[in-house]
Amino acid sequence: MHIHANIKFLRKRKGVTQAMMAEIVGISRSKLAGYELNVNPPLEAIIAISDYLEVSVDLLLKEELSAYSSRRLEEVLATNRYLRGRDLRVLATTVDAEGKEFIEVVSQRAKASYLAGFSDPDFIGELPRFSLPFLPADKKHRVFQVDGDSMEPIPDGAWIVCAYLEDWTGIKDGEKYVIVTGQDGVTFKLAYNLISEGRKLLLCSSNPAYRPFEVPVEDIREVWTYRMMML
Repeated sequence: MHIHANIKFLRKRKGVTQAMMAEIVGISRSKLAGYELNVNPPLEAIIAISDYLEVSVDLLLKEELSAYSSRRLEEVLATNRYLRGRDLRVLATTVDAEGKEFIEVVSQRAKASYLAGFSDPDFIGELPRFSLPFLPADKKHRVFQVDGDSMEPIPDGAWIVCAYLEDWTGIKDGEKYVIVTGQDGVTFKLAYNLISEGRKLLLCSSNPAYRPFEVPVEDIREVWTYRMMML
């Protein structure tokens, strides 16, 4: 486990002192000093530190980052920031007169054009939209219409409410997601997170008649977490 050396290495790379980083992370300087030596941080501290250092927990724990070449390190960190939504990833949206975000509706017909227009404000602005006041205001939501029977018992034609997922490393195994890819467009599947092992997702249907398939992270454009169904 390389967490102790990685914390120190990445902190110095950011050019901040222990006192500065400890204040931002919300721990004492002495605790941070211990974490950089040989004290194992608790889970909540690991999450806060990885968030501040802009790396995944997996990278922080397992990789000896100081052994990487400068070029390789920048590639790894840039990829990690992109997966976590820290680098530029445009989400087009619509808002009402008070600045509150609408819920746009992507029908089966609109799904054919969604891949080309998902980042285009004009395309998103032309989608039907509405509001659901009981949904969390701190999440961006969108409705997609299910196409086909691959996710039974959710039927063909059902409307599903989904929340935008910025950090793809947080995809949970066996949960339902709408995945937008360059190859397949809008896909509703059960996802299994293989990002740390192989930079890919395994996508499965609940209907066993459909075969699982893998999607490289480079092909992913958006990820939406399934919240509920509307018939």
